[in-house]
This record gives sequence, structure tokens and C-alpha cells, in this order.
Amino acid sequence: MSPFGAYPDWPLAIAVGAGAAVGLGLFLVVRELVPAAPALGPALRRLHQPAGGTLGAPASRRLEWLSGFSRWLRPPHRQLALIDQTPEQYALSVLLSALIGLAAPTLIGVAGFLLGIHLPLAVPVLGSLGLALVAALLAHRAVLSRAAKARDEFRQAVCTYLDLVALQLSAAHGPVQSLERAAAVCEGWVFDRIAEALRIAQMQMHSPWDELRDLADRIGIPELGDVGAIMRSSGSEGAQVHETLRSRADSLRDQIRTDNLARAEGVTSRLDIPGALLVFVLLGFAIYPFIARL
Repeated sequence: MSPFGAYPDWPLAIAVGAGAAVGLGLFLVVRELVPAAPALGPALRRLHQPAGGTLGAPASRRLEWLSGFSRWLRPPHRQLALIDQTPEQYALSVLLSALIGLAAPTLIGVAGFLLGIHLPLAVPVLGSLGLALVAALLAHRAVLSRAAKARDEFRQAVCTYLDLVALQLSAAHGPVQSLERAAAVCEGWVFDRIAEALRIAQMQMHSPWDELRDLADRIGIPELGDVGAIMRSSGSEGAQVHETLRSRADSLRDQIRTDNLARAEGVTSRLDIPGALLVFVLLGFAIYPFIARL
């Protein structure tokens, strides 16, 4: 018998067991997040792919289940590459959010049981499943929202980069040197990504415009690929392209301004809906006395 009267002890046992299972899942996930020692394999693979593929093998074996789970989720690869996040990190964030959503109703049910509030078993079970799904969707939406903000910031930085490359070309620098000097002038994560791509091209003896095009395809920023396409004509044909770069920067600024205006108009149109509802409410308060007298 339970200390609360004639109620059996099985709801408490189920609640404690569910809480223990969720706690064990959280422990296993956090344990995978803490590496035993700093590994240089991922950093070296970003600079040059090893032929044997032996670096980082233990870590890869430990995260095989997470890689399979990320493939099952079908993560947005371009958005993740833009915010410099791996599919495994995305899967882990979704999994942690789902576990937190799964645990919250269980803990609330245990607290209610200890306070003498007895709910049907279906309430915490359905609440846990529903909240886990909502939490996972919110984690996914957070990644997409962060990627959208990063895309806008990247496009604005590309405008500045186009102008800087044009200035470097006007100062009689070569195409490759202009790309590298323009990326080194400014600070920020966008220019760090561009400078990193140029360093990779230099170390692997690739053309920098091809590396910029590959980066643009990987992160979904076609405007950066335009820089590579324009500079390719300068490097291969010797064309004077600084005016072309400035024209592309101006057209990109106009496009960004148009997109911002369209976004602002959409927000304004959504704000008209609560305003119209408020008018109807005020109109109802105004005509109610006359209708009540009839």
C-alpha cells in the first residue's frame, strides 16, 4: 500500500522507471559529447583528405550510431554547412530536445503524484510523446532560422567583398592576390570562411575561384560563386573585371534591398490582421447597447 491511502504503488514505480530511462538516455548522449582527448583528425581532413582514412577511426566508431541517426533524419546539409554545423551535431540537438520534451511531462507527473494529484497513465504518456515531437520540430526550426539569418549576413558581406576585390584589382594586384588581400582586410565569420577556402586552395594547389565556387555550392550562396566565375575570366583570359565586380555588387545590393522590402511588406500585412480584429471587437462593444435595447 502507498502512504497516500488505498492507491497502489505501481504508478510511482512506472514514473520512477520512466524517469530513470530518460536520465540514462541523457547520460549516454552527454557522454558521447565529451571526447576523451582532443582529436586533430577532423581539422586535418578539412585541409587535406588522408588517403588511408585512419585518422579519427575510434571517434568515428563511437559515433556510428549518431551518423546513422542523422542520415535517417535527412538533415538540411546546406543550412548546416552555412552555420558550420555537422549532421551529427544537428541530430544530437534534435535528440536532446526530444529527450527533454519526453522527460518534462514525466517529471511533472511524478511531482503531481507526490503531491497527491493522480492522473490517468495515458495523460503523461501522450503528453511526453507530443512534447517530444514539438521540441524536436522546434530544434529543427531553430537551425533553419539561424541559417536564414546567416545567409542574409553572408550575402551582405559578399557585396563588400566584391568591392574590395575590385579595389585590389584597380591597385594593380593579381587575381589571386586580390582575392586573398580582400579577404584579409575585413573581420568576421564570413571573411574567415572565405579566407579558409583560399588557404585550402593554396595548400591543395587548386585555383581559388574553383574553391570559392565549391564553397558557394556547399553552403547555398550562389552570389559567392559569381565572384569565382568573374575572377576565373580575369585569371584565364586576362580580362579587366573590376568594373564587372562593382556592377555585380550594385545589383546584389539592389536585390537584397528588394528582398528586405518584400519581407517588410509581408510582416506589415500580417500585422493588419490583429488590427482588423481589434476594429471588429471595438465595433461590437459600440453596437452592443443598441442591440440589447431591441
